[in-house]
Amino acid sequence: MNPKNIKKKARAYALKNALAYGGKAQVGAVLSGLFHEGLKKEDVKRAIKEINEIVKEINSLTLNEQANRFQALKETVSQRHVREGLSELPNAKRGKVVMRISPAPSGPMHIGNALVAALNFLYAQKYSGKFCVRIEDTNPENIYKPAYALIKQDAKWLFGNKTKIVIQSKRMTFYYKYAEKLLKKGTVYVCTCASEDFKEEYVNKMKPCPCRGLSVQKHLARWKKMLSKKEDNYKEGVAVLRFKSSMTDKNPAMRDFPLARINEAEHPLQKHKYRVWPLMNLAVAVDDIDMRMTHIIRGKDHMDNAKRQCMIFNALGKKCPWTAFLGRFKFKDFKLSKTKIRQGIEQGKYKGWDDPALPTISSLRKQGYKKQAFLKFAEHIGLSENDKVMGKEDYLELLDTFNK
Repeated sequence: MNPKNIKKKARAYALKNALAYGGKAQVGAVLSGLFHEGLKKEDVKRAIKEINEIVKEINSLTLNEQANRFQALKETVSQRHVREGLSELPNAKRGKVVMRISPAPSGPMHIGNALVAALNFLYAQKYSGKFCVRIEDTNPENIYKPAYALIKQDAKWLFGNKTKIVIQSKRMTFYYKYAEKLLKKGTVYVCTCASEDFKEEYVNKMKPCPCRGLSVQKHLARWKKMLSKKEDNYKEGVAVLRFKSSMTDKNPAMRDFPLARINEAEHPLQKHKYRVWPLMNLAVAVDDIDMRMTHIIRGKDHMDNAKRQCMIFNALGKKCPWTAFLGRFKFKDFKLSKTKIRQGIEQGKYKGWDDPALPTISSLRKQGYKKQAFLKFAEHIGLSENDKVMGKEDYLELLDTFNK
């Protein structure tokens, strides 16, 4: 593209994008339009500085100024090049889409959770589908009991009555039922090898452990021994349910990964009712199958988990849901660790989860932000695997544009 042409079209796309999103254009959206106009990837490095300056200039204008300037340039851009609203999901049928988010009960929702949650919710709404908030509480030792109520409160505020709340620890019989199905198919097994030995002798050396080749009947008997509360049962740390994947997979984390283990710690809701708890990949796969999830949007840090869960789907003869992965969103001046926030509250550093200094939904709600601001922000970001870094002031400034 001619350098003069790049500058003119970049300005037009920046103005169009800014008008679509409350006065704030994004460099990525401008680049997308320019690529369709013929910008080559090798030319981006040369043009990016000028594009950044144009976007900065456009974002400093009022909406009226942006609108006036766009009128003079609107003929230079195609209506379809800059995305407005949500893109389409593949194989999405109206009334048939089912989506979810799966927060752990370690604290209330923060702005990172809200981004993923809002995108799943908005897409479910777009296709008149169903949306579920599924609280993942199958690790008895890592639960903050007040989080159940806090998450429900945030979900009700953000999504109204258009969501269903599900608690995994109330679905334990489902996980046991599917574990037995997998055992009978011979696609999982109960391993009694010491965890250190399993890693060093079998995972690292890419060879099967002695437990792997035992008969289905032997493993069913071992499974019953895991579940049993009698004196002759397996004790905590002695036995684990593993998926029979491939011990030669190039990724060591995929080699016969664990699905369930014995944990006799008291659970905040279930107390000592259960002693065998599913790990995330088993619980998530079972829930996604049972609840007929069709599309999933999740952070790209879950790519390996998605592969593991798809293996479980395939073993049960089920089709994996379509999955999109979002890039990591790093907020430079916000601490998103709920554990550290909780410690700060306990130490008196913060007055509570709604302290003005915190990046929680309850904090921003108390400061006057409306739920629509979070939904519009998520729509603005859209589906992108690119990692993003944003400062606190930049985030709040952008959120302000949607808080009208």
